Amino acid sequence: MKGGNFIMIQALRALNEVGVLQDTDITVVITGDEELSGDPLSLSKKAITNAAEYADIAIGFEDGDGNAATANISRRGASGWTLMVKGTPAHSSQVFREGIGPGAIYETARILLLFLENLQQEENLTFNPGRIIGGTDITHNLESSSGTAFGKDNVVAENALVTGDLRAMSLEQLERARTTMREIVAANFPHTSAEILFDDGYPPLAPTDGNRELLQVYSQASADLGFGTVAPVNPRLAGAADVSFTSGLVDMAIDGLGLSGTGGHTVDEVARMSAFPSQSKRAALLLYRLQNN
Repeated sequence: MKGGNFIMIQALRALNEVGVLQDTDITVVITGDEELSGDPLSLSKKAITNAAEYADIAIGFEDGDGNAATANISRRGASGWTLMVKGTPAHSSQVFREGIGPGAIYETARILLLFLENLQQEENLTFNPGRIIGGTDITHNLESSSGTAFGKDNVVAENALVTGDLRAMSLEQLERARTTMREIVAANFPHTSAEILFDDGYPPLAPTDGNRELLQVYSQASADLGFGTVAPVNPRLAGAADVSFTSGLVDMAIDGLGLSGTGGHTVDEVARMSAFPSQSKRAALLLYRLQNN
């Protein structure tokens, strides 16, 4: 995970060694672990957005999809949602009856199915319910990502809660998906009610023409060094990243220039150290050409 830091520093050392670093205008931003960012994000990511407001180009040294022959010119954003559903409690023999309705759990299942039916055709959009709690009485602990439920089989459920994530390719796609989800949630079955809340999370990095142009410069540098060309990563194969906070603030952005490997986010994560020299050389030549073109 931290291999990208060494590649970035090694590239800068190489430029300094040949006497060209002093002619460049490069801001290095090294932040805390993005996996547990402080709230609000507008403050914890301020070092990145401040640098992006000054810069023309953003380069991220994370790993992309583990393949040194690819780089990211787009990343899907990652945000969360919470669905809260209320039903009318009653004896189970009265479920569906006029004045009672289906209860909270049936209504929750119906809403989730409509999410699937109405959104699954959106390319590069994913929406995942990761946790569901339902019954007569429920509790939810956001900090520990856990909860409890009490209910009896012969009682119509009064409460249900679902939490999930939503990943989109662009801000437009994200808002379109949220609008659809809000409309589905608002059209409740009789004697039920529901509310959905969204958090902002990580913004998406859309695949702009500037990003594609930057990839071409990087790919040519790689080819000229004898390491082959570089293709864009399928955005479904890489998660959200800090580089997305530069979206809309820079003319060009690229990510995935860090150390390749396998098993990311697991106890089996492995860095491919044999890629360290080639990744460092490609980054150094990219920086040199960007400054001198």
